[in-house]
Amino acid sequence: MHWVKADSSDFSGNLPLPRSGHTAVNVGKSKVVIFGGFADRRFLDDISVYDIENKLWFTPYCTGSGSDGQAGPSPRAFHVAVAIDCNMFIFGGRTGSKRLGDFWMLDTDIWQWSELTSYGDLPSPREFAAASAIGNRKIVMHGGWDGKKWLSDVYILDTISLEWMELSISGSAPPPRCGHSATMVEKRLLIFGGRGGGGPIMGDLWALKGLIEEENETPGWTQLKLPGQAPSPRCGHTVTSGGHYLLLFGGHGTGGWLSRYDIYHNDCIILDRVSVQWKLLTTSNALPLPRAYHSMTCIGARYLLFGGFDGKSTFGDLWWLVPEDDSIAKRLVSAPPDILSESKSVTTLSGSPESSPKESQTEQAPILELQKRLGISISSSKAQVNLVDEMEDKELHELSSRLAGETLPTRDQFACIQALRDHWRRSSESSIQLQELGPLLRDYQRLIIHKYLCKS
Repeated sequence: MHWVKADSSDFSGNLPLPRSGHTAVNVGKSKVVIFGGFADRRFLDDISVYDIENKLWFTPYCTGSGSDGQAGPSPRAFHVAVAIDCNMFIFGGRTGSKRLGDFWMLDTDIWQWSELTSYGDLPSPREFAAASAIGNRKIVMHGGWDGKKWLSDVYILDTISLEWMELSISGSAPPPRCGHSATMVEKRLLIFGGRGGGGPIMGDLWALKGLIEEENETPGWTQLKLPGQAPSPRCGHTVTSGGHYLLLFGGHGTGGWLSRYDIYHNDCIILDRVSVQWKLLTTSNALPLPRAYHSMTCIGARYLLFGGFDGKSTFGDLWWLVPEDDSIAKRLVSAPPDILSESKSVTTLSGSPESSPKESQTEQAPILELQKRLGISISSSKAQVNLVDEMEDKELHELSSRLAGETLPTRDQFACIQALRDHWRRSSESSIQLQELGPLLRDYQRLIIHKYLCKS
């Protein structure tokens, strides 16, 4: 798979504004609908639509009336949104310091909002819940944060009768949480990660059965511990279903001893539904910057990433994740100088470096200057260079594993090293600790060696 930053040739129309905490849903195979979010200290209530066939972004004029006379939902972020047929249903979220419990439907054929009067066991107002469609009629919602406590309840909505039902579940259950993901896979709801009571960030995976009436199963949770390279604990990530895979991207987790703050991720991990195991997805080219509370939608064999937040900045960039034979993947992507250390030499899971295309003299200048300062002659042969390989650099491995918050097996070290490089790139000079300088210097040296001496 290849990451490719979208450019002007991919779309026309009015692109969505930067934001995080928004939702993006696929309506059939014709469009992607983005709603709400948070940016510049304000909550949003706008709609942006991507017309897939025409490759056009547009802002529809929506009509409707709510209980307070407004045309549509109030501005909000961290709500849930699920598409059933041509309708997008949204529930909850937050505006300002207020948690919301209102329920709306947008008919995307006529672009009309309706505030729905629902019945049954109504969910309490909440944000950071997770929801998924059950077939083409029902919606299941789990957990969230109501401003006072983390939630672990499960509600099912019938979109025809508009009746909510709280599911009665016996036996063991996942700890209460918010900021997690919830995805229907066949007859089970899978939830992963999230932040729980007291603030710990989780990395557990649970399956809920008993959601399909025809199966006559007693509702119950089962914790799953799958083989392979499981994602690190995180919240604010996305899980997108595509074919035989679930693709997990981004989110944030505990920073460990290298940072007092959360670490934001940009790794791709898939759950293979055939072999039932986790796998680290090997990607090439420059990666999107780490982020959480973004959106990821599946469009055919492609994935479209939009927005998010990294603790400091709100993003408005659009990225494609595409197979290597996709026409977008064949487009030459030139990486900016500030991410040269990450993108000029791509290491595969087998450990072999892959050289990237030749750069212009302008792009070479920072590397040449660094080469001079470190005293490395580019005329040297490989045999004359005494530099330890990154997979044998014990200090680099120790730092990267501690940054991930845990000691990981060797096969996971590539993801950890990439996270460490992300940390270095975002850090100021004064924040780099003394014990990091040796591994940092050697990593820059390897960059230069790979660039000039490993092309033959």
